[in-house]
Amino acid sequence: MEFIAELVAFVIILFVLWRYVLPLIKDMVQKRQNEVQRQVEEAQEATRKLEDAQGRFDNAVQQAEEEAARIRDDARADAAALREELIAQAEADVERMLQRGRDQLVAQRDQAVRGLQSDVGGASVELAERIVRKELSDEGARSASVDSFLSDIENLPSPRGSQVPTGGGA
Repeated sequence: MEFIAELVAFVIILFVLWRYVLPLIKDMVQKRQNEVQRQVEEAQEATRKLEDAQGRFDNAVQQAEEEAARIRDDARADAAALREELIAQAEADVERMLQRGRDQLVAQRDQAVRGLQSDVGGASVELAERIVRKELSDEGARSASVDSFLSDIENLPSPRGSQVPTGGGA
């Protein structure tokens, strides 16, 4: 009988465990599995978000590098164009200054030539006047000059091709 009582007690304990404890354990295990599954899904979601963020970051870095390269190229092109423009402007300024200098030199040369011509003309007239006065101041030299002049006129060819007739001597 003792065996039956132990068997009945064992069956009652099994029934109580199966009826009350086993559902609690199953619930705890199920909750733990659900929690682990949720954490795994969150980890996968976080990994996917991280990969998306890394992709966007890499894309942004690539775009930034391309933009920086474009800006550098634009800046170089702008600098080259500005350099060419400044060189052209400087060359035009130099050419304009050289032309102005040439024009000033020509004007100064022309002015100097006119001044020298005026000075030489005045000096020539003054010198000729002195020579003539000196020649004409002496009566014998004056008479010789007049005779020489008349003789030169007589020796000139006439427009008709004959010599000018002499009108008597002095």
